Amino acid sequence: MEFRPLGRAGVKVSALCVGTMTWGNSTSEPDAQIILDAAMDAGINFVDTANVYSRGVSEEILGRAMAREGRREKLFVATKFTGSMGSGPNEGGSSRHHIRAQVEASLRRLGTDRIDLYYIHFMDLSTPVDETLAALDDLVKAGKVLYLGTSKWVPTLLTEAILTSSRYGWSRFVAEQPPYNLLDRSIEKELVYTALRHGVGLVPWAPLGTGILSGQYGSAADRPEGSRNAKGGVGAQRLTDAAVARAQALQPLATARGVTLAQFSLAWLLAQPAVTSPILGVRTLQHLSSALPALELKLTAAELDAVDALAPPGSAVSDYWDANTFARLRPTWLAQRRTGE
Repeated sequence: MEFRPLGRAGVKVSALCVGTMTWGNSTSEPDAQIILDAAMDAGINFVDTANVYSRGVSEEILGRAMAREGRREKLFVATKFTGSMGSGPNEGGSSRHHIRAQVEASLRRLGTDRIDLYYIHFMDLSTPVDETLAALDDLVKAGKVLYLGTSKWVPTLLTEAILTSSRYGWSRFVAEQPPYNLLDRSIEKELVYTALRHGVGLVPWAPLGTGILSGQYGSAADRPEGSRNAKGGVGAQRLTDAAVARAQALQPLATARGVTLAQFSLAWLLAQPAVTSPILGVRTLQHLSSALPALELKLTAAELDAVDALAPPGSAVSDYWDANTFARLRPTWLAQRRTGE
């Protein structure tokens, strides 16, 4: 297993992160324990969850799974806050009030005395960034959190936060969790450079394009048995005909290497600048075992050039990045514009 620095931090994490969003939902607790054991046997030490995953159940399952035989000390555990955990006015967001409540709740569910990496799950534009940063710095000083990260933050806000932390001597962000895959390379326009410039490790989600890069779709209307589109839908902005066409165009490159398109796509992501560890959503043990060979696959310069010809840098045929970032900003901007009229 390859271990990589988490941005500018001294800690090292495995080149693949196990995502637990389905734990407590479509993945049972016994299956989750088997998955965690197999991941650790393969050398993986990085696990990702969030308070909102199955309303805290994912954290609880992970907590019980890693409590067995001293597994906790061998794992680097990330969780998140910001999403709503109730109907009250202060049960969501990135306020000091919400952060204090959620860190204690996550620690309790995980059965641990610290969170290794604490993410802001998405941008909260109603809370001043200095309030959030000061509250997070308090958690680091108290030893309840070791490292800090963001998820789905636009580069300008991420830079603002880093500069603010530097100004006041607060703990700063060392990780950002964006969507990034061969169907949507939008983060290459600015976020990748920002991450490299400021020592932020990228921990991408949706590395396989929510299953589109498995090559299982013949068109956007397909619903193969067992696929995500058959179970609830990938989303029309993601499962587009152009996305299917790109996956089909990339398939010969994978076939030439004797690997699956999913393995090839994951190996490509591992080769990208600033990427620390893609998050693989592991619903079944098969999902994990089929992905592991990608960790040993090193793409050649010629293969990387061939990928760029088929899926140009910065291009997108699915909407993962914009829908989760700038689309969140537009209502505020539009409201301000109308006020000025």
